[in-house]
Amino acid sequence: MHQTLHLMKSRGFPHLRRKALTTLQVNLGYKCNQACFHCHVNASPDRTEMMAADTVDDVIAFMRANKVTTLDLTGGAPEMNQYFKTLVGAARLMGVRVIDRCNLTILAEPGYEDMAEFLASQQVEITASLPCYSQDNVDKQRGDGVFEVSIAVLKKLNALGYGAAASPLILNLVFNPQGAKLPPPQASLEADYHRLLQDNFGITFNQLFTITNMPIQRFGSTLISKGQFEGYMDLLVANFQSQNLESVMCRSMLSVDYLGYVYDCDFNQMLGLPLQHAQQLKTHLRDLMGVDLNGNAIVVKDHCYGCTAGQGSSCGGALEANTEQLLVAAE
Repeated sequence: MHQTLHLMKSRGFPHLRRKALTTLQVNLGYKCNQACFHCHVNASPDRTEMMAADTVDDVIAFMRANKVTTLDLTGGAPEMNQYFKTLVGAARLMGVRVIDRCNLTILAEPGYEDMAEFLASQQVEITASLPCYSQDNVDKQRGDGVFEVSIAVLKKLNALGYGAAASPLILNLVFNPQGAKLPPPQASLEADYHRLLQDNFGITFNQLFTITNMPIQRFGSTLISKGQFEGYMDLLVANFQSQNLESVMCRSMLSVDYLGYVYDCDFNQMLGLPLQHAQQLKTHLRDLMGVDLNGNAIVVKDHCYGCTAGQGSSCGGALEANTEQLLVAAE
């Protein structure tokens, strides 16, 4: 069991049940060309876990059998999986919307020079990590030189048509706060991103997503080492908004690990909390072909407060982007 899960005293997160499935979020492997301190996957260049060809085939078969409408690809850097293009191509042939959760810098790495053009040719939506519009803040969180490379890649994506107002090529950016605090209101921060990236670099994009850092894996370990874990959990609980329960991602999404096992969300995957189905200890995609999970109980623990605090947070950013966020200081 993971250290951060051990340290979570029970705060009684509400029970939840699934709605109709629309999105399959697939982790193609934990290998990444970066090792960001806030990464809840604990991804790095040293990780070797990667999805194999037969599991990719299972993903394709599941999408077909269960009429999935959105395929959300993550990692690590999902593009580093050798079957990434195969999976994207199969999904697009089925008319499935594909989202690539991209760290931007991978598109500048040797061997990936044609990846941006491939994504554009398949009309893949890009959700790209850019934790700030400031070079100092980005490099502090993600490593020296990351901001400069990210800006160069964003310019390349813009040149391909990504982020333009009338273009079908969607480019969204993701903000993660630094340290043990909640993100600021999404709408006002998005306006700052639009203005400063345009003024300083001529970069355009569609939307900004603000995502709360989850107290698990590398970020959770950092909180523990700094003596901030309980304080951060208190902050999340104090800012719980019950209206966010309706829109959290686990209600309409399944998370799949690199071996093909299924979880209610990516965070549960990282904590080893599998989907509950048919009294099985672990459920594989192959066990769910054509199965309707509507009404199935969702596995919840107190890390779930990270998705419901303040404006709420999911893979698509703030859940209540038009409401004023309440920030309660945790002692």
